[in-house]
Amino acid sequence: MTSEPLKSLKGYKVLVTGGAGFIGSNLCETLLKHDIKVVCLDNFSTGKRENIKPFLKNPNFKLIEGDIRNLPDCHKACEGVDYVLHEAALGSVPRSIKDPITTNDVNVSGFLNMLVAARDAKVKRFVYAASSSTYGDHEALPKVEDVIGKPLSPYAITKYVNELYADIFHTTYNLNTIGLRYFNVFGKRQDPNGAYAAVIPKFVQQFMDHESPVINGDGSYSRDFTYIENVIQMNILALTTTNKEALNTAYNVAYGERTTLLELTTLLKEHLGKFDKDILNIEIKHRENRLGDIPHSLASIEKAKRLLNYKPQFNISDGLKEAVSWYWKNI
Repeated sequence: MTSEPLKSLKGYKVLVTGGAGFIGSNLCETLLKHDIKVVCLDNFSTGKRENIKPFLKNPNFKLIEGDIRNLPDCHKACEGVDYVLHEAALGSVPRSIKDPITTNDVNVSGFLNMLVAARDAKVKRFVYAASSSTYGDHEALPKVEDVIGKPLSPYAITKYVNELYADIFHTTYNLNTIGLRYFNVFGKRQDPNGAYAAVIPKFVQQFMDHESPVINGDGSYSRDFTYIENVIQMNILALTTTNKEALNTAYNVAYGERTTLLELTTLLKEHLGKFDKDILNIEIKHRENRLGDIPHSLASIEKAKRLLNYKPQFNISDGLKEAVSWYWKNI
């Protein structure tokens, strides 16, 4: 993306909650590259210290180790801050099904704490990670922002509640907010390990270990996989837009194309095969579909194009090429 929007943030301070996480650390990196002051709030429950290690000696970077479930931590993080990028959350549909209470504590109570702290600090704008899971059982494709269904998991409920709270904080306290409904984000620093790892880094790790990835279902389920650079672009546009019509609403953050899981594994083999030809011969295994999974996901990005001038630069194949290269060098 052009650096023009980032120039308008010079001299301001941006808080990135969950800044040691996958998306958060990529946002911190972009802001710091453009000489913007960054505060990172993270409790390292899912974020990783190695993700922010390169930033610790940067005079524009400040780390606050704290928890969004603790309101004083949120107030401390918001001191002197002009803008908030709220990425801190507990992701994963399966994790929310297994432990709905913790997911709700972090994603709803923690979110509310951050809104209160941002309001009290009189921040200029609060941009937060929403989710495509908000579309729930609404089957029509592509997904358009103002038409949603019933949530299919505790996680989806929490992310929808975030949007409701953000709307109330605008109408009641005049806090400007923008929600970004992420669609299956992938890219460098996304953790391939753990029970709740996202499908792309998990499959990459398995292919590199010469293991057979396991697809839930027959592989026909599809997703609008979105490379991290497209997500960074949307966050910066949301922070810097001067279009008042663009504020206090939610946007899909995606590329606008869908890829089946079988197509995904084919592309991963193709890109990884350039590093290790044996990967081309690894077979794919299947098991039953997973509880709470949505069969198909495809975003309309027309609203983001129209109101924020969003122009995604990376399609699935280009993004995978970049991501695979990073994983090959780093894991």
